[in-house]
Amino acid sequence: MNKKTSLLGLFFGLGAALFAAGGDNVIEEVAWMIGDEPIYKSDIEQAYIDMQNDRQTISGDPYCVIPEQLAIERLFLHQADIDTIEVNESMVQMQLDAQMNYLVSNLGSREKVEQYFRKPYPEIREAYATQMRNRSRVQQVRSELTKNLKVTPGDVRRYFDRLPQDSIPYVPTQVEVQLLTLNPVIPRQEIDDVKARLRDYADRVNRGETDFSTLAVLYSEAPEGIRGGETGFMGRGQLVPEFAAVAFNLNDPKKVSKIVETEYGFHIIQLIEKRGDRINVRHILLRPKVAEKDLTDAVTRLDSVRADIVDKKILSFEDAVRLISQDKDTRMSNGVMVNSNSGTTRFEMSELPQEVAKEVANLQKGEISKPFVMRDPKNSREVVALVRLTDRLPAHQANLGDDYQTIKNMYQNYREQEIVDKWLEDKIKQTYVRIEDGWRGCDFRHKGWLRGK
Repeated sequence: MNKKTSLLGLFFGLGAALFAAGGDNVIEEVAWMIGDEPIYKSDIEQAYIDMQNDRQTISGDPYCVIPEQLAIERLFLHQADIDTIEVNESMVQMQLDAQMNYLVSNLGSREKVEQYFRKPYPEIREAYATQMRNRSRVQQVRSELTKNLKVTPGDVRRYFDRLPQDSIPYVPTQVEVQLLTLNPVIPRQEIDDVKARLRDYADRVNRGETDFSTLAVLYSEAPEGIRGGETGFMGRGQLVPEFAAVAFNLNDPKKVSKIVETEYGFHIIQLIEKRGDRINVRHILLRPKVAEKDLTDAVTRLDSVRADIVDKKILSFEDAVRLISQDKDTRMSNGVMVNSNSGTTRFEMSELPQEVAKEVANLQKGEISKPFVMRDPKNSREVVALVRLTDRLPAHQANLGDDYQTIKNMYQNYREQEIVDKWLEDKIKQTYVRIEDGWRGCDFRHKGWLRGK
């Protein structure tokens, strides 16, 4: 299942559980009491729907596993109250906007979101906001509990030496690569044509002849075009600086901005609503097209650069990167690509851009690909690139020499869970717990729930 589908399942799964209509004629059954907080049977049923929709594995009877998980969350939130832990509300709002924008984008409109969840849009937002605040508070309690944990190389080594053979992870093939990119020249006439089209769109909207959203659906090259160009509420830091500078200065929802150039192309923007330090706008994006001749010229140039590197006329691939490359993420690091998922320079093949992975598959260590055309993952612009395979680590069972960071992360997670489990054991002893008949015949992960029973 791809990432987008997984996220969609997560959001919709959470939503289906959060907002399922219960009906006024249903009498709630209390399954557990944690302090003075009840856990209702409906809470457990809804959480079960969550996990099923997200395809989460449930290790054991769900009617034992899930109420225990909910009880643990109650304990964390109680500790958060004691410690007066608060959430960063602006961060919650940023995450909430992103999630709601995602739902609107995939369902098509706010009205369809309301139909799906059978709730008014503000109620849906508030339910998600509460969930996010709780999640943040739980994480802060966990972080506070484990903040003094120190991990040394000796700890990691001893942990690894004690691992059963079947618990040592299998690491798939990984590669380290360097990238050099060149942006083909875009003719001035193509840029002028794009700007002329955008000026025409703006004039038509400003004269009241056409709705901005209609033009966005018809012509915008941004993903938001399908929903009339609407971005949803965004903070300034979520937008590229050039776009934000113009968008946040708009005051009249009936007028269209001047043309804005960003790394993505050229935009016109229309204000929908300002709300504190966040803004909701529509925009139309047009990207100047690269002519086939300009792509060919860029390929020819990089082919010549590659020949010079191979023939040692240029000292090294690194020198060529510093002199020529236009990829701002790698230019200052000698072209070395960094994996945003792991923070390391190693990539599984599936983590590389598709065009890069295709070239790397046929390279030996130290070899440089022939020039190829790829889409820049950041802005979808066509660029011409060279990639050099720095290293290839074959699939293998993890070892300390090659996979220290992976094993260190395993050990740190293990120790953090140990600390949290000990805290929970003590917390359970200090808390009033009542589990009703019919919910007690379980082999719970944490002991102490059934004391005195």
